[in-house]
Amino acid sequence: AYMLKYDSTHGQFKGDIKVLSDGLEVNGKKVKFYTERDPANIPWAESEAYYVVESTGVFTTTEKAKAHLKGGAKKVVISAPSADAPMYVMGVNNETYKGDVDVISNASCTTNCLAPLAKVINDEFTIIEGLMTTIHSYTATQKTVDGPSAKDWRGGRTAAQNIIPSSTGAAKAVGKVIPELNGKLTGMSMRVPTANVSVVDLTV
Repeated sequence: AYMLKYDSTHGQFKGDIKVLSDGLEVNGKKVKFYTERDPANIPWAESEAYYVVESTGVFTTTEKAKAHLKGGAKKVVISAPSADAPMYVMGVNNETYKGDVDVISNASCTTNCLAPLAKVINDEFTIIEGLMTTIHSYTATQKTVDGPSAKDWRGGRTAAQNIIPSSTGAAKAVGKVIPELNGKLTGMSMRVPTANVSVVDLTV
């Protein structure tokens, strides 16, 4: 409740928040909380929660995300790129979803920025090839002070003082939501010292 009420980036939440024995009440609406490491143990049906957004970043494959269905969920949307789940981006290919698949991916935030832009340009002019650069705010996986990084040396630099080149799968993901662009786009990310907001630059 405290973290929702007072956010360092977005400011103070203006609504009413009450702490309940099993969750929160936000503006009069009860939100039930569960403390389960295994999604299969969450009784979604009890709360009539049939559409689940999987945002832990852990269960990003169809097989892992399907665990939510065992608890009573009917559909699962993974809020990250998935290695095998069908990927949909609103305004790009969402109308091709017919409801016949129980686990889908909504791709990444960068893909949701890039794909609509690429679609408009490709529909109007046809893209032969393109380079995407995202100027991306730092994330929770980065360091607050210099330290060792398992990924690479650059990843060990403090987030608030460095511009850090990094990889991104957004360009490749666009090929999954716009098949005719598969293999035509490449890209990179620059992690910059800002807490919020990112931008995508696309050169075709």
